[in-house]
Amino acid sequence: MTRILALVLVTFVIASVARADSPVIAPGAKIEKLGEGFGFTEGPTADRDGNVYFTDQPNDRIMKWSAEDKKITTFMQPAGRSNGMYFDKGGNLISCADDKNELWLIDMKGGHTVLVKDFEGKLMNGPNDVWQRPDGAIYMTDPFYKRPWWATWNRPEGKQIPIEGVYFLSADRKTMTRVVEDLKQPNGITGTPDGKTLYVADIGAKKTYQFDIQPDGKLTNKKLVCELGSDGMTLDNEGNLYLTGNGVTVFDKTGKQIEHIDVPGGWTANVSFAGKDRSLLFITTSKAVWGIQMKTKGVHSK
Repeated sequence: MTRILALVLVTFVIASVARADSPVIAPGAKIEKLGEGFGFTEGPTADRDGNVYFTDQPNDRIMKWSAEDKKITTFMQPAGRSNGMYFDKGGNLISCADDKNELWLIDMKGGHTVLVKDFEGKLMNGPNDVWQRPDGAIYMTDPFYKRPWWATWNRPEGKQIPIEGVYFLSADRKTMTRVVEDLKQPNGITGTPDGKTLYVADIGAKKTYQFDIQPDGKLTNKKLVCELGSDGMTLDNEGNLYLTGNGVTVFDKTGKQIEHIDVPGGWTANVSFAGKDRSLLFITTSKAVWGIQMKTKGVHSK
């Protein structure tokens, strides 16, 4: 997830980006524009049918891309200035609601419940990205990016919490603890489908780390994955990690870069696997959303 940037779009001729020997991109695949005309797109996450819900944060709405007819419609507006999102196993959206620095649970009728509104009585910096492990517990990043809409409810411009951390919310929603305190600006976050490994991008330090997840939510054995930060991220079914920013950069399990996908439209904010078979890489950028067919598939189908 990211701050809202003023980006200049450039003319782009869609061309094949797949090498014949690409380990992840389908042979002959081309990056294609799936929709445009947004303020800034973020937070893509696919439901059990492969439809993608993503945010258009400046316009305070959540959009839906249909895997059936490829059309994009508005799902919810206003939407709490939603940023990063993730589908839980009940088919609800977990959303980083940036309007008042909260974490929401959104049902498919557009109703919402506030899961997190503060930490130890202090206003969060700005819940940014979120991942739910298999037992329902949640990990969330909380970097500080000053937002123009905060003035509408007189939010103090500075930090109430000096640490830009990573938080763990228990499955019963009764306990929240800060589990990472030593990153400069944590942003993108995701985890393995077995719930054993968490990936966190420190976009401020231009690094991405992995941690072992303990049953109580604590994180151990911090390990550097690569010298590259990320806005949003995802994993495929071969354990490859997809980082965003300057296009999409793919790393294998060992931390070796195996692919780079050039993406038009300025800053590449986030990615998610989509479509009925989860083989379409859905990419959000500043003003448009894009897709490219992959050899690999997503692992976070619900």
